[in-house]
Amino acid sequence: MQYFERDGSSLIWRNRGETLVITPWGPDSLRVRSALMGEVQDFRWALLDPADCEPEIRVEAERASITAGRLTAEVTMDSWHRYATISFYNARGELLLKETSPANALALKSRKFEPHLGGDFTLTVTFEGQDGEHIYGMGQYQEETLDWKGATLELAHRNSQASVPFYISSRGYGFLWHNPAIGEVSFGSNRTTWRAESTKQMDYFVTAGDTPAEISRNYARATGFAPEMPEYGLGFWQCKLRYWNQEQLLEVAREYKRRGLPVDVIVCDFFHWPRMGDYRFDPEFFPDPAAMVRELNSMGIQLMVSVWPQVALTSENYPEMLQQGLLVRAEYGEQIGMRFVEDSMFYDATNPRARKYVWEKCKKNYWDAGVRVFWLDEAEPEYGTYEFKNYRYSLGSNQQVGNIYPQCYARGFYEGMRENGMENPVNLLRCAWAGSQRYGALVWSGDIMSRWEDFRRQICAGLSMGAAGIPWWTTDIGGFHDGWPEKPEFRELLIRWFQWGCYCPVMRIHGDRKPVEKVCRKDGTEVLPSGSSNEIWSFGEEAEPILEKYLRRREEIRPYVRDLMHQAHTDGTPLMRSMAYEFPEDEACAGLKDQYMFGSRFLVAPILYPGLREREVILPAGSAWRDVDTGETLNGGQKVLLSAPLDRIPVLERL
Repeated sequence: MQYFERDGSSLIWRNRGETLVITPWGPDSLRVRSALMGEVQDFRWALLDPADCEPEIRVEAERASITAGRLTAEVTMDSWHRYATISFYNARGELLLKETSPANALALKSRKFEPHLGGDFTLTVTFEGQDGEHIYGMGQYQEETLDWKGATLELAHRNSQASVPFYISSRGYGFLWHNPAIGEVSFGSNRTTWRAESTKQMDYFVTAGDTPAEISRNYARATGFAPEMPEYGLGFWQCKLRYWNQEQLLEVAREYKRRGLPVDVIVCDFFHWPRMGDYRFDPEFFPDPAAMVRELNSMGIQLMVSVWPQVALTSENYPEMLQQGLLVRAEYGEQIGMRFVEDSMFYDATNPRARKYVWEKCKKNYWDAGVRVFWLDEAEPEYGTYEFKNYRYSLGSNQQVGNIYPQCYARGFYEGMRENGMENPVNLLRCAWAGSQRYGALVWSGDIMSRWEDFRRQICAGLSMGAAGIPWWTTDIGGFHDGWPEKPEFRELLIRWFQWGCYCPVMRIHGDRKPVEKVCRKDGTEVLPSGSSNEIWSFGEEAEPILEKYLRRREEIRPYVRDLMHQAHTDGTPLMRSMAYEFPEDEACAGLKDQYMFGSRFLVAPILYPGLREREVILPAGSAWRDVDTGETLNGGQKVLLSAPLDRIPVLERL
């Protein structure tokens, strides 16, 4: 009886209605798919066409293997259950990853398809646990955790949570769960378990590399590289909730220039529109957008404009979008996805016609006025109750494909901007999924609180996003919610956050500062309020020179940031790198989550607790390190105590 066959470059196993296909997918990489009662399909949720790789395939009666470069998958039949499990090995024959075996009388299945009667499947896929393994990546979770071994993660997006299901293992492989379904993963000590609530088939990607950088490169080859970052992405971005009229926004930009302070981007935040979904400026508050953009450009500043995917039931575009089927559909109940200011439903970014419709509106009302950077907010999307089962897209149910929404949202604007002659678009989004990086997605960490614990979590979030293949990342300097510029305790937090922001991929200040400012129309009608001032001169005489110091330091390291952005474009390497990423052989670096490398040159040690004026830093062996502020040179391979007065963040240059 023949269980295995070769079809072109793929190895196929069939038995009892299951078809398992393993295909080379670029250098040192394999894609694994399985379907029950049917042939596997080539869903390109994140993966691009693979680079050519001629595999070596060996087939025996109850065993087969396929090798792509330095990665081999060995498929072994269990003689009792006639079930096949896969083990992955590197070029040295070392085991990297292994599906769980049937375990004889337990009759376990590593690929378990549980049917929805009349529909598709709930899928559970399990791999054996590996002692001493560290797991890095997986996107952005608001936890003070960097190594996910022992953790359970929701595979779903929420405001400030971005599920990007790719990780780098300390054992020398990378793994992508190539499935946009809502689900869960548990990295247990005994086994790793992936679960998709609703899906048609199993699909995952494995790649091998001797270093994390090699794994990042292979992954980027498979899912896409970030574009080259435009020059304005390298400097400082000024933002607040919210500049609510044209003159106010321009005056802030003018004041930066009067003070001789560098700023590359200024942001016009949400509710500058008449109604959500109108996709245009409100003429009462922004009477001449084109003139506003021209003046900003004359100062060397780009304007970034907020776009929301919500379309209010009162929007001028709602009737047409509803009739044309361009909106997300609720399976039950009212056709409302969110209630904020007024009732609305999200546009269906998975629908190419909807993407084109929204882009054409934004082109007419923003792009044609000179806007070249968009803030694609609410990208999860942020459903009012996150009832994932209750929404349907053109690609399928939210439960089955929902995690791809932010990638499609970024894609619509990226493709529209490219078609209109922009070579390297960059747009800010609040969420991402695998492949988002190729559509110019700069991801930020969402509406977090202005608290020290939230600050600490952002260090882990940025490092995890980089390891998950999203190199462009930023955060609201100072946090978003509940920051009071007049309070000394917030000013200290803001200073420490700003210092760290200098060594983030994109340096951007934002926040809903308190107390709020009431905003009314000429007729007295109240509209959404504005937060307090959020410019670098807004936080007192002690803070201002410190913030200016790090604003100018960002300019000093601009050529270095440009080089790092180019590396991300060509090699897929993140700008923010965990110590374990840069020093994978140093076990002392494995658990470090409060210091990191900004590229390969700078070791950054943020001050993460109030009142702290010194901190310990671990210096990896093999290099000498120079304090960028004091000039002191220190030997590697030791733990040191560094001074950190309020005007200084410990940063060491690798020599």
